[in-house]
Amino acid sequence: MKIDAQLPKISSFQHLELLANQIVEGFISGMHKSPFHGFSAEFAEHKIYNAGESTKHIDWKLYAKTDRLYTKRFEEETNLRCHLIIDNSSSMHYPKLNDNQFFYENKIGFSVLASAVLMNLLKKQRDAVGLSIYSDSYEYHAPEKGSDRHHRMLLNKLEGLLQSPKEAKQTDTITYLHQIAEKMHRRSMIILFTDMFQGEDDERLFKALQHLKHNKHKVVLFHVTDKKTEFQFDFDNTPRKFIDVETGEQVNLFAENIKTEYEKLVQTYFDKVASTCAMYKIKYVPVSVDEKFEKIMTTYLVEKQKFG
Repeated sequence: MKIDAQLPKISSFQHLELLANQIVEGFISGMHKSPFHGFSAEFAEHKIYNAGESTKHIDWKLYAKTDRLYTKRFEEETNLRCHLIIDNSSSMHYPKLNDNQFFYENKIGFSVLASAVLMNLLKKQRDAVGLSIYSDSYEYHAPEKGSDRHHRMLLNKLEGLLQSPKEAKQTDTITYLHQIAEKMHRRSMIILFTDMFQGEDDERLFKALQHLKHNKHKVVLFHVTDKKTEFQFDFDNTPRKFIDVETGEQVNLFAENIKTEYEKLVQTYFDKVASTCAMYKIKYVPVSVDEKFEKIMTTYLVEKQKFG
């Protein structure tokens, strides 16, 4: 499944919604069997249709068999509560995009589009979705709801992340993950998009992740990176100035001189994140901005099936 390069660059949430829908529909059409089989809301019973009621839930197949109008009574309006969390620190706005690149080719854009894709899936299943955004402050919180108005409000907020200035904003992940965890009172699936470049004590960070699992929440961590430069350190061997986008610190060096040691350290850190998540029963999914979105959707559908 390829993203249509002719789609307009995002200027309104309708375009984000259109692109997310195109990705989801392409994913579904490429499956031999619909990934939604068994996920749709089950209705508890039929009841006789009364004049003046909405015709939205009339069972027309049953009408063809019985010549009487019945409507489906659903057990619940929503099957799942899902809360999306996005790290909006300056490191998430890496790499800096050229004019000929699409917004989803850096970490924040990838996370925004992935979130919109998940919201599309949630909407199809009449599931409730909420959103939290943090950096050096708790920038935004919306509780889980399933209405169209709420869905559009969240899409509009996601679009705003792409348009906001990229001033130096550090990450206070520990503080805000704890705050988000305290707000989650009803059992939910919690999905976090972050690059895990926190510059903080690892153990305290992992405790904050563990806090998200209280009340039997299911937690999925999408570890978002630009694999080519942040994991493989793939730069040519010319003198370069590297700048910490959150602190402004600078260092001049030849990439080739530290490439081996850098990659070893990063691999060690990523392995530690993965093993700690496994210990805490957090689903850990590394993703790179040059990947497609099938991994995001497949992970969500599999984890939802386990959520019962």
